This record gives sequence, structure tokens and C-alpha cells, in this order.
Amino acid sequence: MAVSTPVDAEQAWKDLQRIRVPQERVYDEVERSASGGGGTTYATAAIMWVFLAVQGLDLPLWGVLLTIAAYVGLLGRLAVVHHRRSRMRLHHSRVDWRTLATFVAGAVVTGATVLLSGRMVESLEPVSGGLIRATVSAAVFVLFIGPAGRWAAGSLRDRGVREPRPGAGR
Repeated sequence: MAVSTPVDAEQAWKDLQRIRVPQERVYDEVERSASGGGGTTYATAAIMWVFLAVQGLDLPLWGVLLTIAAYVGLLGRLAVVHHRRSRMRLHHSRVDWRTLATFVAGAVVTGATVLLSGRMVESLEPVSGGLIRATVSAAVFVLFIGPAGRWAAGSLRDRGVREPRPGAGR
């Protein structure tokens, strides 16, 4: 025995529109977070600056290992806090080649800056050389991350629309 209930199509459509999260809002939020406040960027740069400044000192091995552990721990904690504050939870498929390219380029630029500035300040005292290296590296990190993050977010609206492949509908 089948039981049918009358369905008001217009009301069903309104309900669907009311509860559905439009894709445009998702794109707006991604673009807002990519171009918005740099709190996490500045916090990361500050942590990196302190780490590099401390590494500029002549520390024993246990001191170096302790600062590395603290650095990784603080960056991990910052990532957790940022993730919890984020209003969005995107599926992993949103990580595309632009995001990967930005991450790799950021690692290369920041790493190269740390190494090159370290070479350039070798002749200075460890404290002043470490401070110069930390400042230059943190500045390059901040200057790179802003534009690169906006480029990685790019125009998701255009990438979200898939063009039908020729011959796919046959």
C-alpha cells in the first residue's frame, strides 16, 4: 500500500532555496579569507622571526633542538586556532594546482631568503647577524604571502564552472 502526500512544488522550491548554501557565498568567503586580514600571516612571521633570531645565537645542540620543537609546536597551534576560527570547511578538492604552486613557491622563496641572508651576515656578530637575517626573512615572507594567497584563490567563480568537453554528450 503506497501512501502519497500532496506536495506543493512552489513551496518545496522555496524551502530548497532557503536551506541551500549558494555556491556564490562559498566563493565570496574563500576570496574574503584570501584577501582579508593578515592576522595569521603576521603571527606566523613573528614566530618565524623569533625562531630565526634565536637560531642566530650560538646555542648548544639541545638548545637548537628545543627551539625547533617550540617553533613547530607554535606553528601547529597557530594552524589549529586558525582552522577553528575559519567559518568555512572546504572539501580537499578545492586545493588545486594554484594552491600547491603557492605553497611550494613560498617555501622556496622563504628558504632561499633564510639561506642567502644567513650567508650575507656570516661576518657579523651572531646576535646582530641573526637579527638581520630574521628581519629580512620575515619581511620577505609577509611580502610574498599576501599577493600569492590572493593569486591562489584566484577567480574560483571561473574555475567552478566546468565547460562540457566536446563529444561528451553523445
